[in-house]
Amino acid sequence: MQSKVVAALLEVVPKHALLWHDEDTTPFECDGLTAYRQRPMVVALPETYEQVQAILKSCHAMGVPVVARGAGTGLSGGAMPHATGVTLSLAKFNKILKLDAKSRTAVVQGGVRNLAISEAAAPLGLYYAPDPSSQIACTIGGNVAENSGGVHCLKYGLTVHNVLKVKGFTVEGEEVEFGSDALDASGYDLLSLIVGSEGMLAVTTEVTVKLIPKPQLARCIMASFDDIRKAGDAVAAVIAAGIIPAGLEMMDKPMTAAVEDYVHAGYDLTAEAILLCESDGTPEEVEEEIGRMTQVLTSCGASAIAISQSEAERLRFWSGRKNAFPASGRISPDYMCMDSTIPRKRLADILIAIAEMEKKYLLRCANVFHAGDGNLHPLILFDANDSDQLHRCELFGADILETSVAMGGSVTGEHGVGIEKLNSMCVQFNAVENEQMFGVKRAFDPQSLLNPGKVIPTLQRCAEYGKMLVRGGAISHPELERF
Repeated sequence: MQSKVVAALLEVVPKHALLWHDEDTTPFECDGLTAYRQRPMVVALPETYEQVQAILKSCHAMGVPVVARGAGTGLSGGAMPHATGVTLSLAKFNKILKLDAKSRTAVVQGGVRNLAISEAAAPLGLYYAPDPSSQIACTIGGNVAENSGGVHCLKYGLTVHNVLKVKGFTVEGEEVEFGSDALDASGYDLLSLIVGSEGMLAVTTEVTVKLIPKPQLARCIMASFDDIRKAGDAVAAVIAAGIIPAGLEMMDKPMTAAVEDYVHAGYDLTAEAILLCESDGTPEEVEEEIGRMTQVLTSCGASAIAISQSEAERLRFWSGRKNAFPASGRISPDYMCMDSTIPRKRLADILIAIAEMEKKYLLRCANVFHAGDGNLHPLILFDANDSDQLHRCELFGADILETSVAMGGSVTGEHGVGIEKLNSMCVQFNAVENEQMFGVKRAFDPQSLLNPGKVIPTLQRCAEYGKMLVRGGAISHPELERF
């Protein structure tokens, strides 16, 4: 099969654009979720839109699965290869095609790094707002696939709120365009459908993003709390006061210890939790908002408050939060970063629940949150070389996701479902809802060749998962009792 696929693709792309030997394809065997690996049969690295189209047409004719890949920074296994498929790398599509200061837009290829957009727009006094922690490496095409957010998504929105148009190809190689250069497009809102579709509906090659003016000033409050519940209540209180901070992040004590040892951000190591609350705008707006947030945080029981007095200090406050993942990698052989959402008022409840899970699964967990919109990122620390630890880590993660759903939340906030959360999707959605999602998939990809086996669980998978939990006495959600 491999030789047939290689021969067919060599007719549409040059030899240097194909990899098929094990030593060449191994670097593509996983994305940021390194616990699960699979070498692809073939890796294609096209250089033109015509080559992307030709690859898709050829694979479709042969019935060969295709998995699109950007920088491989995803954390849910969304870009994990198919064993008998082609991994389609968009790495060479890294050009910023147009910057328009008047319309405040940028047209970029799918392989452009997130941070590169802001760097290019900086001379115009503009920037691209979504800023995931991996922004130095992650690509805009991957951001579109996962509907990525970042620390400033509370005020400025996720990828879906900052994209005007997406161009690409269907699995059959048909050119498609979602959205428009205007603020709205006629017909169904397919732009919102393609953003967050995790590479299952189309391959993104070009994106038109919104740019916004850089604020005149930004300052950050670092508030310490001696109690997790006080910190969680403070998050809800800030929003309830009618304040929408530019960023509102939370870290628990284990996480602050890890990042402080790594970047020396000046965090309070005695605090059970710290909040980072940022205000941006004109100097007058920032002064007024900082004052209001300080009052709210103090009234909620903050044990210490520090306010950045310079841009360097503000960046230092944020350096710890931005380096939470690499800091965790320094204290554990491996970690699995979960991604779920809960109502803001339940922040303390989920942290207390996770602390109990640490005892249950005998694994450590450090927590960092996009607290303003209730998006959790618990990092479960384990050693992947120990199969028992990996198994307990998987159970720990599933428990966090299912508890989040039980508290009124969702199994994913911005990292996507991929393969990591397939079982947990059985908890959040019933068979009818999953079939509706499959209906959308079939409308774009009737043969299920584009990133197959991810995001939407089959009825059989959900049944097997439910039976497994019943046998183990671990049913934790009413939706699974039907099995």
